[in-house]
Amino acid sequence: MPDLLKLTPSGLYCKAGDFYVDPWRPVDCAVITHAHSDHARWGMGKYLCATPGLAVLRTRMGPDANISTLEYGESLTINGVKVSLHPAGHILGSSQVRIEDNGEVWVASGDYKTEVDPTCAPFEPVKCHTFITESTFGLPIYRWAPEREVFAQINAWWRSNQLAGRTSMMYGYTLGKAQRVIAGVDPSIGPIFAHGAVQPINEGYRWAGVKLPPTKLATTMEKGFDWSQALIVAPPSANGTPWLRRFGDIATGFASGWMQIRGARRRRAIDRGFVLSDHVDWPSLLAAVSSTGAERVWVTHRYSNIVARYLVEQGLRAEVVPTRFVGESLDEDENETPIESALKKEEAGSE
Repeated sequence: MPDLLKLTPSGLYCKAGDFYVDPWRPVDCAVITHAHSDHARWGMGKYLCATPGLAVLRTRMGPDANISTLEYGESLTINGVKVSLHPAGHILGSSQVRIEDNGEVWVASGDYKTEVDPTCAPFEPVKCHTFITESTFGLPIYRWAPEREVFAQINAWWRSNQLAGRTSMMYGYTLGKAQRVIAGVDPSIGPIFAHGAVQPINEGYRWAGVKLPPTKLATTMEKGFDWSQALIVAPPSANGTPWLRRFGDIATGFASGWMQIRGARRRRAIDRGFVLSDHVDWPSLLAAVSSTGAERVWVTHRYSNIVARYLVEQGLRAEVVPTRFVGESLDEDENETPIESALKKEEAGSE
């Protein structure tokens, strides 16, 4: 039987169903695992995503995008091929795409994590014959501490900045990480503000039922406001820009799995790094692969060669699948939609 998915110049294509999963180029029908820009690209004829991710995908793609949704676990037949979406635990609305045809089952996981957090549905193992896994942090050195420990560190840092009279500026990716930080910190410590590119995503999360503490746009406060008690959540691209001048003396933090790498914080001129990732670490990746029962594994993103070789040594049929993207990086998503670019320019221009 031919593979249910094959790699084409436009990305992963299901010929039997005539649809793509997270295509790289504009196509007629795109099944989207989640709304990050290396998975949800601008210009598709129609999009299919999980219902919880509708608001954030709409925010990123604009009001005219043709978006349909499925509830988690609900199935849809596309040209005779059964498709369903299952929680990936990465960000709000993130999904694994289950594809079934003539008894053969493939699962494209997109990005995923197995640690539970309050901003999205938890990862759900899906049995399959072939599993497509990311390997963004696919090295044994990557082992995450429980998020409660990380947020205890962030809360202590915020309090210490208040005592020193410094504004707490926390950088995190606009979609997903920023909301996870806002949901996880102790709001009794002080007011929480958001960058203009972050606040619309916050509203999308609230629309989907995610409980976030109140946040205000940082640019709405009058001159002379005392920022020393506040936590401001902004995209990494704001670091080092004139936008920061209004906040006085700032202490900068960065929430990312890459903060585990020695030197990453120094290269970005960040005061404090917090190891908080929305991707699986090494042991969680291996456990997730095992939980699917898959005999065959396609590995994609950054450390795919290493992960594939290890899985082969464990007796699985594993191979590397090339991608145009490397997954999460130290930089904000470089492939912004026009809407995101406009929001950032608007915020920068309000200085």
